[in-house]
Amino acid sequence: MSVAASPGHSRLALVRHGETVGNSSIRYYGRGDVPLSDLGCRQMLAVRAALAQYFGHGLARFDPIFSSPLRRALDSATIITSESPILIDDFVEIDFGALEGLTADEIRARYPAEFTRWTLHRLDPDYAYPQGESRAEFLERVDRGVTRMLTSIDHAHGERGGNAIVVAHRGVIRAITQRLANVSPVIELASIQSLIRDVAKTAWHPEFLDATEHLSGIK
Repeated sequence: MSVAASPGHSRLALVRHGETVGNSSIRYYGRGDVPLSDLGCRQMLAVRAALAQYFGHGLARFDPIFSSPLRRALDSATIITSESPILIDDFVEIDFGALEGLTADEIRARYPAEFTRWTLHRLDPDYAYPQGESRAEFLERVDRGVTRMLTSIDHAHGERGGNAIVVAHRGVIRAITQRLANVSPVIELASIQSLIRDVAKTAWHPEFLDATEHLSGIK
């Protein structure tokens, strides 16, 4: 897959970090600062190659580059771009509180009542993780980060357009895509999403979502 360049258009690639030492594929890590695993590093190298393919080698330079400050995202961004990103503290994953680092089965076993509430209401604005963050607080925080990010993109791209990238977490990326383009992709580990904004800077639209073909065969 490749996408053609259009003068004046801005693109925003959104990449979820790779697998972590703590197995983010099955465990819920929010503010826990777990590093990438060896698998996660290989996944990010595959993302780097995929981005060059999607956007063309001549367009593969991203400016600006944004990242959550947590190690799994920051290290992923560095592998992808070989540059130091702009850190946005508001793009830290939601605070899972007492559920931090647990699998779904462990949550069900240790906190059965909370598991039921979490399963039914986790996307409700007033749902709050025990000893953690509410959904409304999280979305308000990410929204502040989005405002800062868009200001930087506008300043960098001007009228000529360009490519920007953010490397973050599932919940954060989903909140960003929901706000900008009213879409909610699945967002697996090391997946890529691309949003594009028209020349008039009036709206963002999904260019592609949940790209994971680049991960085929990586173990």
